[in-house]
Amino acid sequence: MTSTFLPDHQGERGRRSGPDAVLPPPVAGAAGQRSRRRALHWLTAVGLQLPALILFGVLVLLPILFALYASFFRWGGFGMPSDYTGIDNFSRLLQDPVFLGDLWRCLLLVVLSLALQLPFALAMAVLLNQKVRGRAVYRMLFFAPYVLSEAITGVLFSMIFAPDDGLADHVLGAIGLDGFGGQWFAGTSTVMATLFLVMTWKYFGFHMMLYLAGLQSIPAELTEAAIVDGANPWQRFRHVTLPLLAPTLRISVFLSVIGSIQLFDLVWVVTAGGPDHHSETMAVTMFQYGFKRYQVGYASAISVVMFAISLVFALAYQRFVLRRDLEGATTNLRGAGA
Repeated sequence: MTSTFLPDHQGERGRRSGPDAVLPPPVAGAAGQRSRRRALHWLTAVGLQLPALILFGVLVLLPILFALYASFFRWGGFGMPSDYTGIDNFSRLLQDPVFLGDLWRCLLLVVLSLALQLPFALAMAVLLNQKVRGRAVYRMLFFAPYVLSEAITGVLFSMIFAPDDGLADHVLGAIGLDGFGGQWFAGTSTVMATLFLVMTWKYFGFHMMLYLAGLQSIPAELTEAAIVDGANPWQRFRHVTLPLLAPTLRISVFLSVIGSIQLFDLVWVVTAGGPDHHSETMAVTMFQYGFKRYQVGYASAISVVMFAISLVFALAYQRFVLRRDLEGATTNLRGAGA
C-alpha cells in the first residue's frame, strides 16, 4: 500500500527499471562510433588516393619547382645549377624579340581559334545533329584527324604543302590558280595561316564531338515547344540550343586557349619554328634553348612564364566564366549527399 503514495518521479524511476523499460541510447558511445567510422573513411580515402598523389608530386610538382629553381641560374643542364643570376633570365625574356613574337603568335592563334575554328566546329555539329543520311560516316571522317598523332599530321601536311611539288600546288595548278601556291610553310607571310589551317583540320573534330554530345543532351521537348510557338530555326538556335549548350561551349573555349598556349609538337614537326622564327611558339622556343643550345636556365624561365600564363588564365576563367557551372555541380553533389 505504501508504493501507491510514492512520488511521481520515484514511480517513473521504478517503471523504467522494469523488464520492458526503454533505456536511453548511450550518447557518448554512439558519438565515438561515428568518430571512428569517419576516421576509417578518411584513412580509406587517403590510402586510395596516396599512390596518385605520390605520382602527381613526383612527376608534376617536383619538375615545376625544379624549373622555377633553375630559372634563377645560368645552367647548361649538366650537374646541379650553381651560377646564380637572380632574375636575369626573366629580364632577358622581356627584351628577346623572339619570345615577344611568341606571345604575339600565341594571341593570334587564340583569336583565330575562337573566331574561326570553334564556330566552324559548332556549325558542323549542328548540321550533323540533324537527320542527315550517312551522318555517322561524316562524324567518323571529321573526327578521324584528331585520332592521328601530331607527328603523322605534320609529316602528311609537310608533303601536301611542299613548295612547288606538293599536292596543294598541283591542285591549284590544275584549276589555274598557280599564283596562290608555292610558299605555304616556306613563306614568312603565309606560314601562320597555313599552320592554322592544319591546326583546324587536326582539332576541329574534337570540338565538334564535344558539341554533338552537348546537343544530344538537350531535351527534344524544348525544341518542339519552340516550334509550336512559331520560332524559326535561327530563333530556336539562339534562344533554346545556344543557352543550353553554353556549359559545353565554355569547356571547349578553355581547352582551345590552353592548347594554343602550349602548342608544340605540330609546329615542331612541320616547321620547327621557321622560317626565321615566324611560326615559333613559346614551347618551341623553350625546346630550342633547352635541348639545342643547352641554355636550360633560360629555357626554364620560359617554361615558368608559360606555366604562369596558363595558371592565371585557368584561375580567372574558373572564377569568372565557369563559376555558374561549378556552383551547379556543387549543388547537385550536396543534394545527392543529402
